Amino acid sequence: MRVLRAAGRTASAWSNGGGVTREIAAAPPGAGWDAFDWRVSLAEVGRDGPYSALPGVDRVLTVAEGAGLELTVDGVRHVLPGPYRPFAFPGDATTACRLLDGPVINLNVMLRRGRSTATVETVRGRHAAEPRPAEIAQTPGVRRERLVVALSGRTALNGPAPATGLTLERHDAALLPADHGVSLRTDGVAAVVTLTVRTATAGTRTG
Repeated sequence: MRVLRAAGRTASAWSNGGGVTREIAAAPPGAGWDAFDWRVSLAEVGRDGPYSALPGVDRVLTVAEGAGLELTVDGVRHVLPGPYRPFAFPGDATTACRLLDGPVINLNVMLRRGRSTATVETVRGRHAAEPRPAEIAQTPGVRRERLVVALSGRTALNGPAPATGLTLERHDAALLPADHGVSLRTDGVAAVVTLTVRTATAGTRTG
């Protein structure tokens, strides 16, 4: 398990000046824009504007703080009022953002199409993230991971060591294999991102 503390994350400014992004985790670790299988980050959005096109990438956006926003994706408007409602859309679509009432913070999950998929669930109170049969099965060429992000408040984890007794403060995260069950207790809201990655087999990358 990797504990990923919010303190010390580097903020990267957007080229259009509309906000900044802080990476939580990526696979492979440290991979650039052209090489990641998946990437999860928090973005502070301060003004309206277009999104950069990301060919071959699927996205899941969850408003974590703020009044919400409106996304126009290939000409279709989607209103995301308030926080904690995951919204999936293709990263290569023409997308523009309009803030509903002031700045927001978004949780962004980016997935290399054909190589990674994910589910994003927001939870309150107590929650048990138990492995599904497909996650327990050792499928050749497939890796499954679970990322827990404290979006607000504190989140306590209990599971296999070293998760037992671990507390995540706001925007802290923990990355662990999806075949390990873990229970959460949060006094705010946590996001549980379950990732499935196709890995290279027999010297050839699938997808």
